[in-house]
Amino acid sequence: MKVVERYILRRAFGVFASALFWTLAMVWVSQVLARINLVTDSGQSAFTFFQVATMMLPSVVPIVVPFALIIGITQTLSAMNQDSELVVLSAAGSSRRTIIRPIILMALLASVFVFIVDNGLNPLARERFRVLLASANADLISSVIQEGSFRRVEDGLYVQISQRLPDGRLGGIFVADSRDPKTELNYYAKTGVILDKPGENVLLMQEGIISRKAPERPASLIRFDSYGFDLSAFAPSEKAPVMFPKDRPLSYLLDPDPNDTVLIERPDYYKTELNNRFTEWLYPLVFALIAIASAGDARSHREARLHPMATAIFIALFVRWAGFTVANSAEGSMLFSVLMYVVPLGAAAVAIGFIRANKTLELPVSWVESLLQRFEGLRAMISRSRFGNAQPGGRA
Repeated sequence: MKVVERYILRRAFGVFASALFWTLAMVWVSQVLARINLVTDSGQSAFTFFQVATMMLPSVVPIVVPFALIIGITQTLSAMNQDSELVVLSAAGSSRRTIIRPIILMALLASVFVFIVDNGLNPLARERFRVLLASANADLISSVIQEGSFRRVEDGLYVQISQRLPDGRLGGIFVADSRDPKTELNYYAKTGVILDKPGENVLLMQEGIISRKAPERPASLIRFDSYGFDLSAFAPSEKAPVMFPKDRPLSYLLDPDPNDTVLIERPDYYKTELNNRFTEWLYPLVFALIAIASAGDARSHREARLHPMATAIFIALFVRWAGFTVANSAEGSMLFSVLMYVVPLGAAAVAIGFIRANKTLELPVSWVESLLQRFEGLRAMISRSRFGNAQPGGRA
């Protein structure tokens, strides 16, 4: 590569990496906040909590990478245009390929990265995520032994443990069982222990009282020295979690198990996911072409009504929305299955047409003026609201 090409590649990659990092960081934080109940409700360890949140990141990489790429490219080209670097390159006799070649190379590498993540890393992460989530949600024992708060086992059944004793026993056990609408049972025991054996899961309570209350009958109290409360029906299930096509690697999608329950019930679901795997990796390359067509020429910013980055991102959002729309409607439809390929390839063809014709890809003037008017109206409304709420101090 030429020195100029390496310079463009280095600048564009720096902005792209920064945008990708911060976007993934925000997504990871949102996943952490969404999964905080794994710690508060099911008593999972902090390691499991962060592991589950991290397992969600590979699923958003194919969506985030194209947008981070278009931000990196348009920001780099716009800055070079503003600094007159593109004008100097054009005046020095450098062809437009000098700008296009490093950008396309970076886009191809991003597409390969998306393909690897989408077909290799993401299915493994999703499979692990489902296993961890199923284990966390079904881990009754971890939920029961939480101190000082009521835990709902199921509708009508609540358990509270006052403390965990040093020898592993439980102190101050209270169980409220109102699953039978005709009978309300309350159990209280000074101490207890959970017996976890193969095929048996029992809360053994000692030195306690059973309060039994039924409609039209007097309440009764039963004292006991030892009483076993069966928890087997609520113990973690050994059944493997259901795996969907999104959780499967590409090799499985190409040759699925004929006995797969999801395949038997929804055979077109696998075909749609397979088409999605073959088209999603195209979007980084498509977005790079849109960025080149929008910001790759040397021109004065006075000619543009809208910044090239805003134009490129708006067009990219429309293309990605179209891709999501046809993908969501492709199950059982041959037309939408074909459109899954037409959307990215058609957008790429349009962008290549503008590049070959040395024209700038821009939004229609009427659209730009409408957007600017709406933006100005929104800004004026915010200003009025801000100054209207600022009441001057006065006498009471």
